[in-house]
Amino acid sequence: MASDLSRRHFLAGSTSLLGATSALGSFAAHKAQAANTTGYKAIVCLFLFGGLDHADTVIPTDEASFNQLAAARPNIFDGYDVGSGTSSRDRDNLLALNPDNASAFGTRQFGLPREMMGLHQLFEAGDAAIVGNVGPLLEPITRETFQDRSGRRPPRLFSHNDQQSTWLALEAEGANIGWGGRFADAILAADTISNPLYSAVGISSSSVFLSGETARQFRPPEKSTGDGVNIIDESKILGTNSRYDVTRDAFGNIIRQTDFNHNNIMRADYSVLSGQAIANAKQFNEALELSQPILTPFPSTRLGNNLRRIAEIIDTRTTLNTSRQVFFLSLGGFDTHSRQTAVLPALQQHISDALLAFRNAMIEIGAWQNVAVFTGSDFGRTLTGNGDGTDHGWCGHHFVMGCDVVGIRIFGDIPPPDRDHEQYTPSRGRLIPSVSVEQYAATIGKWFGLSPAELAVALPNLSEFSTSDLGFLG
Repeated sequence: MASDLSRRHFLAGSTSLLGATSALGSFAAHKAQAANTTGYKAIVCLFLFGGLDHADTVIPTDEASFNQLAAARPNIFDGYDVGSGTSSRDRDNLLALNPDNASAFGTRQFGLPREMMGLHQLFEAGDAAIVGNVGPLLEPITRETFQDRSGRRPPRLFSHNDQQSTWLALEAEGANIGWGGRFADAILAADTISNPLYSAVGISSSSVFLSGETARQFRPPEKSTGDGVNIIDESKILGTNSRYDVTRDAFGNIIRQTDFNHNNIMRADYSVLSGQAIANAKQFNEALELSQPILTPFPSTRLGNNLRRIAEIIDTRTTLNTSRQVFFLSLGGFDTHSRQTAVLPALQQHISDALLAFRNAMIEIGAWQNVAVFTGSDFGRTLTGNGDGTDHGWCGHHFVMGCDVVGIRIFGDIPPPDRDHEQYTPSRGRLIPSVSVEQYAATIGKWFGLSPAELAVALPNLSEFSTSDLGFLG
């Protein structure tokens, strides 16, 4: 029994390139309301590790709110040299947001730092929206029920590892199934025609977000590295003389073999996974070679390069015969306990420039109407500063973008920067979520094609909330 359990954990947790070959599990019971898999759609999760400071990203620009924020974090405002006339955080230098639903916020107004000019352009053009006050919840909670502990809280709040896992897998650290993987499971259960191997694609890092009951994360091989799957085909073994072609082919067949007969079942499983991974990667590389180069320039940053990689993969959607794809990529460095004014602006520019380039690339390849991009992060940060930084919070504000996004709008809420406001914890001014991660995810999942029954399986706490569709995707 113990050996079989370990073997199942090994297969379920594998981030090899094997992919899913069947659609068993929880979603089989919902075939009467199967996911809509017509056409092609992709969702892209950009996760910002460390905890993005929402109050230093979507910044109040009306005078009263701006002054409240300055009073809550004077050292940070000093670090930005606010009032100099040249600071990116001077009121007059912030990029004003003009949401269609501005009246919902009364006299309060908002802007983005000038480092986020690309995202500002997307928002004002209707290609992006902001979803405020998003965070992990088990049920709706208020300041009062938080304080008297009558409201159920997600476990181990304010912990990096646990809140990352709760965002991505709806459970604290140790979860092995993510909601992106559950979405892929639903698609695989409904679509028996498309290729299942490339339904969950991890760029830059492996993530529980992409792990499903049947879906397996595909990690694209690096291009032109001369190792791994291409080492034989590029004639780096046995020389280049054609008389060794037969030997080279035989060696290639061995390392791609999936039917090794090991007495040890773990070794047998590993051989199957490794051999199939090589075959899958070879097929993937061949599809990339058939596609035309993307001409849109991307910034020469890690995030820019990874989003270019996703654009190239989406461009192979017909060749690889995929109807739905879930992508995950990440950017770190947002745990700004100190030096926030020196660190955060550059990270914000990385995000903004790369997402604008991605939108342009999607238009170039004719896929902008098929893609939705959204951000996530461990948590927001405290309203009050700790000197030249901020500490761990609970929820924050996030961006969604795509042709089908209901843009030029702010969904959810952006409470005023007042620690006495009911939406903050009294200690340190941590924002209490008014929008759960599962509501955020359900809105994305509905657009992706999942039925209400499938969303209920994928997002187990969704029924605790009165609204499952926030309306930011049409």
